[in-house]
Amino acid sequence: MPKKKQLTRSKLVKKLDNIFSQYIRLSASDKHGNCVCITCGKVAHWKGEGMQAGHFISRSAYSTRWDEDNVKVQCLACNVYRYGEQYKFSLYLGKKLSQKLLDKSRIITKFASYELEEMVEHYSFKVKKLLL
Repeated sequence: MPKKKQLTRSKLVKKLDNIFSQYIRLSASDKHGNCVCITCGKVAHWKGEGMQAGHFISRSAYSTRWDEDNVKVQCLACNVYRYGEQYKFSLYLGKKLSQKLLDKSRIITKFASYELEEMVEHYSFKVKKLLL
């Protein structure tokens, strides 16, 4: 039986970003699939309709990129056009958590490919569970 082809690191990161985003939006949605933007209050369906997984600390910091405390539902307008509304985001998180995430983001972190694969599996399982 042929070996399963390994994904490149960049494809693994992209796959994890995708499934993690689905998890964040799904876990914040109600029984009808609607979720609320944490910065403006817009309500829309988790899939499509412009709802995104917004990051308080930029995705460039791998130490907080897939941290559930750092990523919340935001609408397209707040996340992209209003640059994440970081001040409002910090008010939502509170001073203590905002500072904790800022401190964590300063820790240089590099995940091995197998760790990224494990996170993909972990969040894939969580998404499947939420969709039941």
